[in-house]
Amino acid sequence: MKKPGKQWLLHLLQYVSIVLIFALFFGSACSQDQVQTEAGQVKVENLTGGLDHPWGMAFLPDGRLLVTERSGDLRILNKDNTLSDPLEGVPEVFARGQGGLLDVALDPEYASNKYVYLSYAEPGDNNTASTAVGRGKLEGNAITGFEVLFRQEPKVDGENHFGGRIVFDSNNSFFLTMGERFKFDPAQDLSNHLGTIVRINKDGSVPDNNPFVDQENARSEIWSYGHRNIESADIDPATGKLWIAEMGPKGGDELNQPVKAENYGWPVVSWGENYDGTDIPDPPTKPGFADALIHWTPVISPSGMRFYTGDMFSQWKGSALIGGLTAKGVVRVTVNGGQAKEVERIDLGARIRDVEQAPDGSVYVLTDQGNGNVWRLTRAN
Repeated sequence: MKKPGKQWLLHLLQYVSIVLIFALFFGSACSQDQVQTEAGQVKVENLTGGLDHPWGMAFLPDGRLLVTERSGDLRILNKDNTLSDPLEGVPEVFARGQGGLLDVALDPEYASNKYVYLSYAEPGDNNTASTAVGRGKLEGNAITGFEVLFRQEPKVDGENHFGGRIVFDSNNSFFLTMGERFKFDPAQDLSNHLGTIVRINKDGSVPDNNPFVDQENARSEIWSYGHRNIESADIDPATGKLWIAEMGPKGGDELNQPVKAENYGWPVVSWGENYDGTDIPDPPTKPGFADALIHWTPVISPSGMRFYTGDMFSQWKGSALIGGLTAKGVVRVTVNGGQAKEVERIDLGARIRDVEQAPDGSVYVLTDQGNGNVWRLTRAN
């Protein structure tokens, strides 16, 4: 048998070298190891991958984690970090563009009623869709008895700006944040739900003290309007007030504390400009609109928000941790009543879609990609 020549051995060595370089590069990139923060070194641990654009998450009382995939599946991340099969009983979704299965939240009385709330892009006729929210009971590996509580009206064509965060308040009701479906002007029209935050009782009825209940030609569910696309929302536990971060156009992402009945100006005013480069008047030039407490240019593309209350990262306590898609990390904001200030960016090197606090005070984040991950942030030893 003929022995291999020197040229063949040279090619083999080159191939082995390339394989080793790729292994070292991708191994380092995937390990993510640690990041430096004002709370010190933080360990970033990959708990699972293989999720299709994970969007929302919520911890069950037993420590397991519900995770939505935008393509339409709801899964459970078990305490041993294995993923369940998709749960049965999830509604059909409009899984196109930014649409799909969005947020998941537990009823504040979940321990007794087992209700799980899901927001999603609901398909309509002729390729139309709108944001919807409903609830069902978690029983085994299924959501049973799912019922729709609210549908954004009207359903329109297009694949953008569904919003979708669910936030419970202390009055047996919840907020649902939405977008204007990339339709611009309807965000200024109270006769539709586009570009609004709505407030709904847990059973789908309308709270009597909503601001437009008795106003003619206005939707009774609306809490505030003039919004563009809101994918970040949480209640400040210190005050009970709702906070949101919403996406601007080319520049002009905003942090707001939405006030009942207020108009936040889109698309009449914005701190950004249109994608074609045309100017949009700044909010101070048009009186009558509520202005942002923080605005970001370049954008951070906010998605997901959690006010941190744990003990693992004492420096973060009371801060809003905001996921950043374009920022590729977590933006930390301190709030004091109606004032807010960005104080830190935690660079994770990936598009962060949602942020959640675990029962032990660690922080979980979702990475927005076709092979998406659940990462856990803990204090490094």
